[in-house]
Amino acid sequence: MNLSASLPLLVLALTIEAAFGYPQRFYAAIGHPVTWIGRLIGGLDRSLNREAASFALRKAMGVLALLLLLAVVIALSVLIQHLCLSFGLLGLIPLALLASTLIAQRSLYEHVARVAEGLEREGLDGGRRAVSMIVGRNPQTLDEPGVSRAAIESLAENFSDGITAPAFWLGLGGFPGIAAYKAINTADSMIGHRTPRHLAFGWAAARLDDLVNLPASRLTALLLVVSAALDPTADAGGAWRAVRRDAGKHGSPNAGWPEAAMAGALGLRLAGPRVYGETRVNDHWMGDGRAEANAADIRRALTLYKRSCGLLWALAALFAALTLL
Repeated sequence: MNLSASLPLLVLALTIEAAFGYPQRFYAAIGHPVTWIGRLIGGLDRSLNREAASFALRKAMGVLALLLLLAVVIALSVLIQHLCLSFGLLGLIPLALLASTLIAQRSLYEHVARVAEGLEREGLDGGRRAVSMIVGRNPQTLDEPGVSRAAIESLAENFSDGITAPAFWLGLGGFPGIAAYKAINTADSMIGHRTPRHLAFGWAAARLDDLVNLPASRLTALLLVVSAALDPTADAGGAWRAVRRDAGKHGSPNAGWPEAAMAGALGLRLAGPRVYGETRVNDHWMGDGRAEANAADIRRALTLYKRSCGLLWALAALFAALTLL
């Protein structure tokens, strides 16, 4: 699929997902494509990741598992794309419907908005319950500013991983591009951890995920800076300064870019020291504003996020139009 077809496909997919999301009744009935990919990853983990094997062998088996995962996902997605496009331009519609399930604009907004609602309606307990659905850190260690920062950080990071990156690879590589990206990203989330079981086996998934997310993390930061420039209550200059100063200090090679941009735009400090389960992570702060975030700041972040999603759609539409000239 060339750009003159993949970019209109991207515009359609973004539009469909923003309007409808992934209906809950579909999830209840058939699950979700990411859960299907997850089952394949789980099977490969159980079959190939033998604890008695040496570190080097487990690392090699992790590479093999990733290659097998990508071979299956890409082969199926190429077949699906070929079948859809055999109907001509009308085939873009079912293909866009399928691609839209791998983008998370609407669901990300809803999950983060529930944290603000929880804090506003039920106080700290409500905020902790809602934020526990979207972050891995221990919610019982979080006060109200901690809950609010965690929600905003999740919004910024997942904007890159859940929207910009799949959109980038859909526009560049068609349906196989976005399917392969989601396979890599899901593998990283399941086995790309520095735990005794997955330090070796998940090495390839974690490193490849860092690579495929690199362009989207930078693009997401730029979208947030431009969105801040269009919002009189946000600080585009602060966003740009925070990105230049702090993004590279984050423990992740990619997460720091959108988090720093969001922090600077809102006049906050994000990231910093935090607790995942029983493990304390002493990360650098992103931004130099106040750390005392609240539900109103989550709402401000959501407004910036919605505007950035609109800019992403406009950018895709512009490039799609240029390819058709």
